Amino acid sequence: MPVLVNVSGGAARRLSGRLRDDVEAAFAVAGVPIALELLDGAAIPIRAAALAGAPVVVVGGGDGTLGGASGALAVGGSALGILPLGTRNHLAEQLDIPADLPGAARVIAGGITRRIDLGRVNGTAFVNNAVIGLYPQLVREREALSAPRWLATLPAAARALGRMRHHRLRIRRPGEGRTPVVTPMLFVGNGHYRLDAGVSAGRESLDDGKLSLYAVASRRRLALVGFALRALMGRADPDRDFAALGDLPAFVVEGRSRRIDVALDGEVMRLAMPLRFESLAGALAVVAPALREGSGA
Repeated sequence: MPVLVNVSGGAARRLSGRLRDDVEAAFAVAGVPIALELLDGAAIPIRAAALAGAPVVVVGGGDGTLGGASGALAVGGSALGILPLGTRNHLAEQLDIPADLPGAARVIAGGITRRIDLGRVNGTAFVNNAVIGLYPQLVREREALSAPRWLATLPAAARALGRMRHHRLRIRRPGEGRTPVVTPMLFVGNGHYRLDAGVSAGRESLDDGKLSLYAVASRRRLALVGFALRALMGRADPDRDFAALGDLPAFVVEGRSRRIDVALDGEVMRLAMPLRFESLAGALAVVAPALREGSGA
């Protein structure tokens, strides 16, 4: 079974020199022979595309790593096995995949699959969310500082707010006109997000075939200082910070810029405008524990 691990993922970095031995030992105990590749994050989507068509391709890393591999695996018909080796691992948590390597390997060995939705913008897939505006700028500023994340948060927020601008956007819905939106940040969730635990909050479902659309409500710079800090710590307040714009299967975001930064599952890339968003219902097979009775996830 092919196993691709992003060596720069948060948990993978902490394992350091033990990473290869620990991954191989976990699968050995689970009784699954593997072909392990330790790779830089940028190489994961390329290798996933090359391996697409295998029954299962295991990817180790955070949500950005999983999102980068998911599009090719969905097209190739491979199920995604998940090793939660990133910093927060929201998708693995919502799928009830154990956070430890032996537990995750046991789930993959069990071979139970279910289908979940993928979000897609301009042909690029994401598993959790896509964010336009202030948050991608916060991420870029934080990554530019040679300091641990927790130490870089305050200066990154200060720099991002100093360069912040409000985006004048138009939301075009299928069969409807254009809705103007002026906001420092637009949030698109793959599925309906509750937003009760932050920008990366949980979803009520992973297979509802909808994208949730939110805009940051405040335009006042002082109010946005608090929002920026809450966003970087994953503790945005929905009542204070967001205005819901609806749950849609597809829509288009138009604006004045020719290209714009978008954070896809926390990984920032520059995309051409307009941004064409769509939900790919049930597009991705994932190896996960059986769905709990009464759970909507």
